[in-house]
Amino acid sequence: MSPYLGTCLCGAVALEIQGGIEAIIHCHCSKCRKASGTAFATNGFIRSGGLKITRGEQNIRSYEGAPGRSRHFCGICASPLFSSNSADPDRLRLRLGILDSDIVERPISHNFVSSKASWEEMDAELPRYDGHEPGR
Repeated sequence: MSPYLGTCLCGAVALEIQGGIEAIIHCHCSKCRKASGTAFATNGFIRSGGLKITRGEQNIRSYEGAPGRSRHFCGICASPLFSSNSADPDRLRLRLGILDSDIVERPISHNFVSSKASWEEMDAELPRYDGHEPGR
């Protein structure tokens, strides 16, 4: 299996992931919504030893939202990268939006749907476009 490659929005941080991505979920909890600025965050677990920062490690900043739980992000563009938990040091929770590679794994669930954004309609039959919506 080829490594997965990813970069932050500005390209200052680049990473490589060896191994698969496990337990991919769409998390609708209020913390993930606030951290991502979106209706939900798509996360998956990777092995800590499988993550290699290939560029910009000095640009990575962290925020400890709860004791032992940190969110790591680019200090330049603020792109969320991954989260760590001192109670589970062998795994990291990767924010899949940073990946530039196509992945073979797929999400298994929507989580914390009871706290989802009131305007999020997960099953809505909305038009889909390859680019911007017409008229833009």
